[in-house]
Amino acid sequence: MRGIAEHAVVLGAGMAGLLAARALAGAYERVTVVERDETWTGQARKGVPQGRHAHILLPRGQQILEEFFPGVDRELIDGGAVVADPGADHRFVLGGHRLVRRTGVERAIQASRPFLEQVVRDRVAALPGVRFACGRDVVGLLTRGPRIAGVQVMPRNVGGAAEEIRADLVVDAMGRGGRTRYWLERLGHGPVPREEVRVGVGYASRPIRLALDARIGKAVVVGPRPGRPKGMAMVAVEGDRYLLTVAGLDSRPPADGDGLLASARELAPPEVFEAIRAAEPLDDIATHRYSSDLRNHYQRVRGLPDGLLVIGDALCSFNPIYAQGMTVACLEAEVLRRCLDAGPRGATRRYFRAVAKALNDPWRMAVAADLSMPEVEGHRGPAVKVMNAYVDRVQAAAARDADVAEQFFRVIGLLDPPAALMRPSVLVRALVPVGRGGDSRPGVQERRAAV
Repeated sequence: MRGIAEHAVVLGAGMAGLLAARALAGAYERVTVVERDETWTGQARKGVPQGRHAHILLPRGQQILEEFFPGVDRELIDGGAVVADPGADHRFVLGGHRLVRRTGVERAIQASRPFLEQVVRDRVAALPGVRFACGRDVVGLLTRGPRIAGVQVMPRNVGGAAEEIRADLVVDAMGRGGRTRYWLERLGHGPVPREEVRVGVGYASRPIRLALDARIGKAVVVGPRPGRPKGMAMVAVEGDRYLLTVAGLDSRPPADGDGLLASARELAPPEVFEAIRAAEPLDDIATHRYSSDLRNHYQRVRGLPDGLLVIGDALCSFNPIYAQGMTVACLEAEVLRRCLDAGPRGATRRYFRAVAKALNDPWRMAVAADLSMPEVEGHRGPAVKVMNAYVDRVQAAAARDADVAEQFFRVIGLLDPPAALMRPSVLVRALVPVGRGGDSRPGVQERRAAV
């Protein structure tokens, strides 16, 4: 990619910021990544409050990460990441249904968030022209005429003086706490339209080591369902550990071992709970609260200044139960790279339009899933009600039909759009009850399902 300008600044060195820096490297002669945390040790960082909880990189995110950093899959595996065949090693219980899968369809690479982030950060730091400015808070935007021209930062050490970092492009990857929308309003742009769905998710997580004779696979995921708005995940990661996470809508996460076990007993299959009960705790319990799904519509702001982009949770953040966050950040970075390939002119407006389109499916899927829970407040129009009723039928079919299950996982893995679940091959299996509609002549069941 030929350089299109001199300097770009990325605010935040989480996964979204690192992916943005990779997309910018080569398009800009220099890329500076500004980060408030001082050091990187491969441990969970204060700036990543969910870093100690179970994470899953969805299949589409895994693909994009390998495209951005060729060989990163092998590097993660060599560093201890767990390789799993979801068809043999994963157990998913969604909507109360245990989904069936075929073996050998895909490969999952499982790692803790700090380890994954460290590997990606080292890759980014090795790129020509990229540097990190750590231990700095971003306090405002700099302007030059109608453009954003950089940022003002303040070192976190006592006595540090404010600094100005001039840039041709600023990318906000500071997460939900990013203040770009407020800075824009202060500059006379905005307000930025926002969608919000309050979910009040509470998380509790602990790393554990299972007994040698435990046979539960490499990941167990139990999703929430109406009437029981709680879920759990247990994922094998590097270091011969599992990360155990329990979560609930509108609930206070358990902060002690007895409370964590009580939640696991309620959610986990019996043999999985027995393995958890016999496991060795490896650290204290980490808790986290997530208040609401948020989506900022920068593409709707009139007179949006050039030189400013937003990515990651600062743009759109989802209920973490659905494990979309890192993969959506990968999708946004892919959009950013395509927009840069088209040149600098109109890049801001072009990016926000394109990324809004890329976000539509993941956002609608997450919001519809949240609104399937009576405990979540929000408007449930006919489209949401029909979608949720149909998804429940698809999940029920996926408990007995591997074809339906694979298509369902391709959709929630962001490989295929939700419309793929409306294909006749899925419709007929989801809508025709088991043991009924027994006429199996070609096309008969498909026509009945369509009707």
